[in-house]
Amino acid sequence: MKYSESLKKNKDFQNVYKKGKSYANKYLVMYILENQTDQNRLGISVSKKVGNSIVRHRLTRLIRESYRLQEERFRCGYDIVVIARIGAKGKGYKDIVSAMLHLGHLHEIID
Repeated sequence: MKYSESLKKNKDFQNVYKKGKSYANKYLVMYILENQTDQNRLGISVSKKVGNSIVRHRLTRLIRESYRLQEERFRCGYDIVVIARIGAKGKGYKDIVSAMLHLGHLHEIID
């Protein structure tokens, strides 16, 4: 089983935003950037525009869990930042997983 770290520092997020490549769908935006390591680092961002703290935290947990359960499918060596859009508010696990896999296929980081 792979082990992924989290992106925590603002400069890491900014680096991925500036130098990375992005694709979006109805619920999520995904930025990726190669990080020259053998593991992925996942960062999750949910704006206050999406909802109150309960809604934002629930979306964060859904995104993290959907990545964790599909982690074996993603190629290693990337910094990944996932941003929740307003359309993701109130969506279930299956919607978030399918949105994340769709973006992974667009980025060609899913085997």
